[in-house]
Amino acid sequence: MLGMIGLVGGLVLLIVLTMRGMNLLVAGPLSALFVAVLNGMPLFPQLVGEGEANLVGNYMTGFSGFVTAWYLMFLLGAIFGKVMEDSGAADSVSKLIVDKLGMKYAVLAIVIACAVLTYGGVSLFVVAFSVYPMALSLFKQADLPRRFIPAALAFGSVTFTMTSAGSPEIQNWIPIDYLGTSPYAGWEVSLIVAVFMMIFGYWWLKRMITKAVAKGEGFVARNSDPVSEERDLPNPFMGFVPLLVVLVISFIFHDSLKQSALIIALLGGVIATYLLNRKYFKNFWNAVSEGTLGALIAIGNTAAVVGFGGVAKAVPSFATAVDFMTSIPGSPLIGGAIAVSVIAGMTGSASGGQAIALPLIAPHYMDMGVNTEALHRVVAISSGALDSLPHNGYVVTTVRAICGETHKDAYGAVGAVTVIVPLIGVALAIILFSFGLGI
Repeated sequence: MLGMIGLVGGLVLLIVLTMRGMNLLVAGPLSALFVAVLNGMPLFPQLVGEGEANLVGNYMTGFSGFVTAWYLMFLLGAIFGKVMEDSGAADSVSKLIVDKLGMKYAVLAIVIACAVLTYGGVSLFVVAFSVYPMALSLFKQADLPRRFIPAALAFGSVTFTMTSAGSPEIQNWIPIDYLGTSPYAGWEVSLIVAVFMMIFGYWWLKRMITKAVAKGEGFVARNSDPVSEERDLPNPFMGFVPLLVVLVISFIFHDSLKQSALIIALLGGVIATYLLNRKYFKNFWNAVSEGTLGALIAIGNTAAVVGFGGVAKAVPSFATAVDFMTSIPGSPLIGGAIAVSVIAGMTGSASGGQAIALPLIAPHYMDMGVNTEALHRVVAISSGALDSLPHNGYVVTTVRAICGETHKDAYGAVGAVTVIVPLIGVALAIILFSFGLGI
């Protein structure tokens, strides 16, 4: 009982510290320490035999393991996002979408701009950096409360695009190694769920904004707001081509290289952006440097909570929780969804949750004969739900670092569209797979 209190209490502590604004690189180890102490885990490797569980060893193994596995994807994804931004290609694509939709649909324009960039291969960790200036301008012109900007950015980036079939984001690629599937697993159901999430989530977001405006809320300018500058932008077609390059290359090589195909695809996107938009760059190498720093921050925040998960999964209470979740009666898809959702919530990361959960649940459910394509899609969608609790690295970065908001003001809307909507989406996916669609 004490161990379970430590496990749950550590997660609660991580969320509370994050809500109070503590850096994840500090909050992660502190929360892991809480879990370790209440579970009686030794603190240092020197206090145990070789290979035995301990706080420092397990935390750093989880932290460094995630960095080792995903650093190049984060690096190239962040650089791709920055060169798209620096060349004006991202702005060009975004402005085309806005011009076609008009100011009346300002929020929808932001969501679609994020969705196009995310599904095109720009790392979701940096999409918000690229679209935020446009979002700020649109919210100002439409006199909408700026506290909803993080929700608009997050909804377009980490929901119906991040976990959909064909997405080059790592949340759609991690299951491949464990299930032997492809990025397009369960695409029929994925398409239906993505459309549902898009429509329902957008309706809910607009409803929240409309109610806030009706109560007298509006846009409040700040001295720190960036100053828009006029610049020549490339043709939107030149912005779309690099996105297509990423999708095509990842499609060609996914069978032979699995996750590593994403490295080649993103590198191809960077090269295509440079070759097609060379004369529009402000400073190409500065963009590369900024992308590198952004990648380090993004992967550091994610690895910090994966390290927490590395400690959590090593204590006996975690094994008890996993045994309970994987023995839930009924459809294996339900059990898999619950297991991945809970573990992703504990780690604060969809990718980190999958990396921890799949080695444990994949063999179990494959032995039961579950359809691997259905499991892949359910796992992907479910990982993108509870992962967006307040301590999630992307949530912290978007709410605080990019938009300058507080969790108190902004997280309610973010949680609605990035937690509740995907939870409904995964329930819909399970129902559709249960009726045999896409199997």
